[in-house]
Amino acid sequence: MTHHDHHEPSIEEMGSEFWDATYAERQTIWSGQPNAQLLAEVTDLSPGSALDVGCGEGADAVWLAQCGWDVTAVDISPLALDRARAHAADAGVSVTFEVRDLISAPPSPASYDLVSAQFFQLADPERSIFMRGLGDAVKPGGQLLIVGHCLTPSMTPTLAGRFYTPNEITALFSTDDWVTEVAETRERTAMHHGEMTDLIDAVVRLRRCD
Repeated sequence: MTHHDHHEPSIEEMGSEFWDATYAERQTIWSGQPNAQLLAEVTDLSPGSALDVGCGEGADAVWLAQCGWDVTAVDISPLALDRARAHAADAGVSVTFEVRDLISAPPSPASYDLVSAQFFQLADPERSIFMRGLGDAVKPGGQLLIVGHCLTPSMTPTLAGRFYTPNEITALFSTDDWVTEVAETRERTAMHHGEMTDLIDAVVRLRRCD
């Protein structure tokens, strides 16, 4: 949810029509490969039920399904989900895809062994409300994985509010109810908006106490 236009769209403007128009600009928006931090954090976990938040064209959901997870993949864009369904069909895996705005309609409480939100960039106060809602959807003993673009000094003022540090995420969750497994930044080089870019990811993985 990061864009570099002069006008940074509000949450209200970033509905299904906005995202359908964004996806319609090109045949594919993303690389087709699962996110690097998802692979790093989930490969060694025992499969169960998983929620892929803002699944886009489905690469993460397909990879999770290939690893044995029972995946529900949600996105606000019907066009993105059409591509995701095609990706899953090509890969020969079963994924439940839902067109849904998780900001206005949060997931059901205590429903998933893993909730993964990759680069779902919101500004506060919406971010805090949304992230806590994702935490509520995790079953006791389950995992919440949040990966986002990290706040850095080079961020432009219009974008900085949507980026965050790991500590801003962990601070949302009580240590009485959650164990912090990972809270760190990681540097990587990847294709970003059509060119190779040095990026810093904020990576947070929390385990909900039994």
